[in-house]
Amino acid sequence: MNTPAHHSRRWWGLAAISFSVALIIMDSTIVSVAIPSIITDLGISTTQVQWVQEIYTLVFAALLLVWGRVADRVGRRRILIIGLMIFGASSLWCSTADSGGMLILARAVQGVGGSMILPTTLSLLNTTFTGRERTIAFAIWGSTIGGMAAVGPVVGGWLTTYHTWNWAFLINVPLVVIIAGAVLWAVAESKDTSAEKLTDWFGALLSIVGFGALVFALIEGRVYGWWAAEATAAVSIGSLSIIPLALVAALGVLAFFVWWEHRRVTRGLSAIVDLSLFRIVSFRNGNITAMVVSMGEFGLILSLPLWFQYALGLEAFDAGLALIPLAVGSFFASGAISALSKKVTPVIMVRVGLVLEIAGLVALALLLRPDSSLWLTTATLFVYGLGVGFATSQLTSTILVDVPIARSGQGSSTQSTARQVGSALGIAVLGSVLFTTLKAGTESRLTEYLAQNPGAQTLVDAVTSSSGALIPQLAADPATAPIADAAREALTQGVQFAGLTAAAALLVGLVTSFRLGAPAPLAGDSVDSGDSGTAGASGASGKPEAPDGPGGKRPAASA
Repeated sequence: MNTPAHHSRRWWGLAAISFSVALIIMDSTIVSVAIPSIITDLGISTTQVQWVQEIYTLVFAALLLVWGRVADRVGRRRILIIGLMIFGASSLWCSTADSGGMLILARAVQGVGGSMILPTTLSLLNTTFTGRERTIAFAIWGSTIGGMAAVGPVVGGWLTTYHTWNWAFLINVPLVVIIAGAVLWAVAESKDTSAEKLTDWFGALLSIVGFGALVFALIEGRVYGWWAAEATAAVSIGSLSIIPLALVAALGVLAFFVWWEHRRVTRGLSAIVDLSLFRIVSFRNGNITAMVVSMGEFGLILSLPLWFQYALGLEAFDAGLALIPLAVGSFFASGAISALSKKVTPVIMVRVGLVLEIAGLVALALLLRPDSSLWLTTATLFVYGLGVGFATSQLTSTILVDVPIARSGQGSSTQSTARQVGSALGIAVLGSVLFTTLKAGTESRLTEYLAQNPGAQTLVDAVTSSSGALIPQLAADPATAPIADAAREALTQGVQFAGLTAAAALLVGLVTSFRLGAPAPLAGDSVDSGDSGTAGASGASGKPEAPDGPGGKRPAASA
């Protein structure tokens, strides 16, 4: 139950919940910046480098649905605390790893902790806040995600530049202790007391295997080859890449998972995902929009840090500072949402945010040059950050607004999984655009040079395989400076193309946001179902609920 003491501390609880999310978002960006130092210190291979970064995402995405359902049954705050503890312990393990294999294993355990944290923070917000307060709470939660994605590289750059890579993980330990204490003090426990005991362990296994294989294929496609196996692929089936097999397996398992869940629900048995949630228009169409938007929002986070360091020649710390305008814009948007929520619906704010994101990306793509001033990126990143602040938080609010409180965990984990699949797809598509342009663009600019110096092709290939990290070294040698100049221009063009591709994805998301219509009621969900708080669905008439707390009416699902 949400006791009076906890209710009076709910805004402190919001801070604790937001910092829980900030922890896992910041960690992923810090690790990206720390990778060069880890390579030098541990001497790990290229393959191990990829798995240090990607095993976390793989495990994280695969387990989201399971933990959302478990949290509904055993307690959302309890699962959040356990997730924080696992995340803190595995961070300590990462900081003491003395080999690539040990670090990869520790990162996998980190993914387990992270997958427990994200969906439970969403469902706790959904049960703690109502009406306009919920809009503000989701605004702060969403802006934290956008802001920390930009702040992480700053922290990572500072730690790796002035300390050691170990601190990129060790910093999580004291933060976990503080955040867990705040959650216990300020956040009330919440669970679905009417739910059946979870017995759908086969469904859980299917979701883990299906989503794990899907995310693996999307992230690793560029490395292993989308059809024909790359020469550097660690595993292949003759000349065929394993990626098509992984995609077919993933889609087959997920199709069987949907059938299995539907069969269990129709028999009145517990299920990992209650597919009847997708009868709610705002939930169904919101998840589609979230998946597309998540694909586009990785356009800058993936490519700009590389461009700052290897095209402009900034140090890791300075490259992180250059992303700060994105965080400032995101946090500025969260402050504006409180006032705007009195005048416009969350869906309108989602659309305004997407328009701002598209505008920022297109302006950056059209104006970017190999010698661009940071003033250019400051202005465009601020606009983009404003868009992230509006769109990310209010899209989440819109997706969950009509989900019954008793099923908050399932709803939260489902939308988190949709976002993770979209993010993985974004990494695959935008990464391919960036690195394909880097390779082809460098070669096309060096046609004569390569004809006169055939051996230089090896260096051109190395530029791509190093994601551009070789550019500063080549620029320092007059004999290879032409390769560096060509690669710098090609990298800039790659960032431009990736930005335009991301803008196109966001445009699709903007179009799909117009399908966030009126909610479809679920029978029996017009009243609370054993949970603390009020039900999230509309009543049988299909009209919005009456005021559900001091914050006023729950925001409508359509503009």
